[in-house]
Amino acid sequence: MDRGSRSTGAAVHRHTAPVWIARAERPEDRSAVRAVNLAAFPTAGEADLVDALRADAEGWVDLSFVALDDGAVVGHALLTRCHVDGAPALALAPCAVLPSHQGRGAGAAAIRAALEAAREAGENLVVVLGHADYYPRFGFAPASARGVRAPFDVPDEAFMALALDAARPTPTGTVTYPRAFGV
Repeated sequence: MDRGSRSTGAAVHRHTAPVWIARAERPEDRSAVRAVNLAAFPTAGEADLVDALRADAEGWVDLSFVALDDGAVVGHALLTRCHVDGAPALALAPCAVLPSHQGRGAGAAAIRAALEAAREAGENLVVVLGHADYYPRFGFAPASARGVRAPFDVPDEAFMALALDAARPTPTGTVTYPRAFGV
């Protein structure tokens, strides 16, 4: 045996982050989007919300994005129309990832794609109710700093807002969600 090539039994594993493909949802993705939301949450509430928002002509703005793994939908992010004291804005909700793919960037890819599409469409203000340790990576900060309030009691750090174009003004006031949200 050549001592220079002797194996120690240890294998070197290089971990590389997956490169996600994120794109706009297509009609044929609807059942997969529903399955992702059903798998990601303990009840059907979020999956039903997505379906209700699709049927809401005032709330639906066609900013539903999916993350794909080998062509299969594994993540979903949805932006819908809301208003801040009558001025148009967007609400990011729900966001979901299959449990087997959580923590690997699929959700972030879908969110980034949705936010970029919103920016390209000329939208500016986006609000989200979510984990204060997750959404700041996309630029979200407490909405109260922008003078934006939720229509319900929520911890300040959990209700966040993002201006897609910092040079443009954003509305202030209370958010009105689409009827499908039930608030």
